[in-house]
Order: sequence, then C-alpha cells, then structure tokens
Amino acid sequence: MESIRELLVDEMRDLYDAEKQLVKALPKMAKTSSNDALRDAIESHLEQTKGHVQRLEQAFEMLDGKVRSKPCKAMKGLIEEGKETMGEDLAELLMDSALICAAQKVEHYEIAGYGTVSAWARSLGLDDVAELLEATLAEEKDADEKLTQVAEEVLSEAEQAQESTGEEEDAESDVRKRGVTSKSGNGNRSRRRAS
Repeated sequence: MESIRELLVDEMRDLYDAEKQLVKALPKMAKTSSNDALRDAIESHLEQTKGHVQRLEQAFEMLDGKVRSKPCKAMKGLIEEGKETMGEDLAELLMDSALICAAQKVEHYEIAGYGTVSAWARSLGLDDVAELLEATLAEEKDADEKLTQVAEEVLSEAEQAQESTGEEEDAESDVRKRGVTSKSGNGNRSRRRAS
C-alpha cells in the first residue's frame, strides 16, 4: 500500500468482515441473555449491524472498488472470547454482565475502526463515503451507551439479589443460634443476646 486511500479500502474490508462475523454471532448472544433489556439491545444492534454491512457495500461502490472482505482476526478473537463466556456455568446475572463486557469490547473495537476510516475518508475529500462511515460510527457509539445503561441495571439487580441473599443468610443464622442457645442451659439469657 502506498496511499491513505488504499489503506482506507483495506481497513474497510477488515470492518466488512467484522460486521459479517457479528451478524452470525449476535443471535446466539441474544439467546443466552436472561435480561430482557440486554436481549432487546443485542437484537436491535443485530438489525443495525445488517445495515452496517450494506453501508460498507455502498461505500465500496462509491470508491469504485470491489466489495471484498479481508479476514478480521481481531473480531474473530473477540467473538471466540464471547463464545467461551457463553460456555461458562454462570448465574444469570453474572452471565448477563459477562455478555455486556464481551459486547462492549466489540463496540469499542468498531468505534476505533469507524472513527479512523471516516477521518481518512474526510481527509481525502470523500464526503459521501465519510457520511456513510460516520452514520455507522454514531450507531456503534449509541449501542455502547445502551449497553452501559443495561449494565447499570444488571448490576443493580445483582446487588439487590445479593442483599436479599444476605438477609436470608442472616435470618437462617439467627434461627440456628436460637436453636443452639435453647438447647444450652442458659435458654432465656442467651436468646436475648442473639436477638
């Protein structure tokens, strides 16, 4: 490669492959989620991702280039990590948190890629191409923000569940203490201390 234009096309091919990999991976991620808001966010982003593929195809046509992909090893690795996570034996809230982490890694990779290629397109005066890439960049940022909001909801649910479990454990502990003290010789005095 000897020019920014060639580099732009090369990176767009990488992103094109990344998006196509995601179209295949997102449905399984949505299916694994137990949180409705997370599932909706993933399914919504799946539809956007299909649009990202189409935008890249349009951009390639505007550049008079062939619509080709270049294997995106980074996305392959991120998806593989996500698959490993989905294979873990995690409680629902932990799985949802892990899925959000995996999804946000993907979003940040895409934000970096689209931010760069849109800047290159602008610098080359390819405003029509830049607008397509910037539209996708905006959707990637929105998806990341939505995942952050869902992450906060999931963490709040996890904290409430943990507090509730802690209260149940405290109640069970009190019952055990009362059972032990009532069997000991100091019944009433021990019971007053435990309660």
